[in-house]
Amino acid sequence: MSAVTLTDIVKRFGSFTAVHKMSLQIPEGSFVTLLGPSGCGKTTTLRMIAGLLDPTEGDITIKGARVNDVPIHKRNLGLVFQNYALFPHRTVAQNVAFGLNYRHVAAAEISRRVAQALELVQLPDLGARYPKDLSGGQQQRIALARAIVIEPDVLLLDEPLSALDANLREDMRVELKRIQQRIGVTTIFVTHDQTEALAMSDQIIVMSEGRVEQVGAPEEVYNTPASAFVAQFLGASNILTAECRSVQGAEIALELADFPRLVIPRARAPQIAGTGPVRLVIRAEKLVVLPADAPPDARYSVAATIENVDYQGQSARYFLRVGDHTMQAINMIEDHPHAIGAQVSVRFRARDCAALPTERRP
Repeated sequence: MSAVTLTDIVKRFGSFTAVHKMSLQIPEGSFVTLLGPSGCGKTTTLRMIAGLLDPTEGDITIKGARVNDVPIHKRNLGLVFQNYALFPHRTVAQNVAFGLNYRHVAAAEISRRVAQALELVQLPDLGARYPKDLSGGQQQRIALARAIVIEPDVLLLDEPLSALDANLREDMRVELKRIQQRIGVTTIFVTHDQTEALAMSDQIIVMSEGRVEQVGAPEEVYNTPASAFVAQFLGASNILTAECRSVQGAEIALELADFPRLVIPRARAPQIAGTGPVRLVIRAEKLVVLPADAPPDARYSVAATIENVDYQGQSARYFLRVGDHTMQAINMIEDHPHAIGAQVSVRFRARDCAALPTERRP
């Protein structure tokens, strides 16, 4: 069952089109992320679902009911924004209870549900405090408690972790996913952070310039990107021009300069229908950098020169020259990375390659 459906949604601001003919179905009980760079239309889409913006064209339905003309306070949605928007003059308990008071819930029921919400976010003893007395992580949890206490049909999260430091952000994404799974609320999460999207989502919607580039499970979007944009936006990818020589059964054969003939799984190139120019995609972490004299193995191997090294502690990013190609590899290291100027062997598996058509979307 679809909790939220967008049908041919368009949003224009004057002559600028922020969202182009978007159609989506958000499954009931799922955690779905709108992912993309700044200006791609993801927050605009969320704000249309919330009722903060009206679509120029198209329909939005929530729980099967069209809500285009329904004001925000009648949509039964939970909202958490980047700045949390807590009332500084109200206690934590009063902040959490705000939506229930607005709905004229009985006092005893308000007390019970506020206590339950604070317990759920693991802050049961902070009801009498004020927002200024809380850390950033605690304020984020209180904002979440306020959003879920009303038992919303859909929870909308607009980059709620962006104000937190890196370590707390990692902790809170785990906590947020735990809470969502426990209460089972349909959740739409907006972020530009690829790691957050991959770690938290049941489904990722990758957006660029107001359009949907790909919809799928994290593993699908990451391992089988539908476009060069998706391949480059989710992690570091090498995208090389190649020639498809044959498509036979479960395999396709590719050729490109300075590489051996590659035979990759057909499942990793679902858009390739026949021979001709294609783009080969290899994730940077799928390339293994070894000394040039390392013994051969079952993987494909190409000779390369290390042009630069980005040392990252437990790992290193290598910038490589393979013939006329510039490539990147990200490898874990035990002590020291390979040196700049070193001649190395770069190896990879066929199943770690993907292929895309060369045609660009208009």
